[in-house]
Amino acid sequence: MAGPRRRRSVSQAYLLDLLTSQLEGWQASTGTGVCDVVDVGGGTGGLAIALARLGHSVTVIDPSPDALASLERRTAESAATGRIRGVQGDAGNVVDLIGVGGADLVVCHRVLEVVDSPVDALAAMALVLRPGGALSLLVSQRHAVVLSQALAGHLASARRVFADASRFDVDRVTDLVQAAGFVNLSLHGIGAIADHVPEALVESETGAYDELYALEAEISQDPAFRAMAPLVHVFAQTPSAG
Repeated sequence: MAGPRRRRSVSQAYLLDLLTSQLEGWQASTGTGVCDVVDVGGGTGGLAIALARLGHSVTVIDPSPDALASLERRTAESAATGRIRGVQGDAGNVVDLIGVGGADLVVCHRVLEVVDSPVDALAAMALVLRPGGALSLLVSQRHAVVLSQALAGHLASARRVFADASRFDVDRVTDLVQAAGFVNLSLHGIGAIADHVPEALVESETGAYDELYALEAEISQDPAFRAMAPLVHVFAQTPSAG
């Protein structure tokens, strides 16, 4: 197991590998080379640095000055200097910051849950993408929160979460992304099993990390496991020109 990948959790490693593979496939199918990437809510740049190391140019938009300062420090320490810039803002002003058609790929991971209007946020992301551009969207799911709250003994909280229509699940996320005009959706559950396996077991048992990674990959598109995953990842495109 390669060191950088092993330092990530199984879920984190699988998500990064999944996005890398999807991005490569999209580049091959569209003839896109090095990408202009916008990472909405990218914080301290964990994903941005990984994408920049692949040669892409990444703009991280985040409302936190502290996060952007940390991003600047991490970028200076990495091999990605010159390919990452941080801009203070949020999903609400992404069009003003980037411009219509200013990006090839928009990354929006664990942000849609906290914006005032997911509909408007997705519409803005579609606007900043060029025709045929790609979206990487990662959203927390309601069912997993219900289960974790119930198992922790917080039964009243579990019931409130289950009844909260504003929470996301696969169907609602799919509807929102399609309503924003995106096509060619690919959906994967993230952490459906890996997030429930104790880290101590993964660390202590030879081969456990690789086996768990393989299992996570195998079940990520199974409808039952995907619906129960803590996170759902959507990779989609804007319609091509013409």
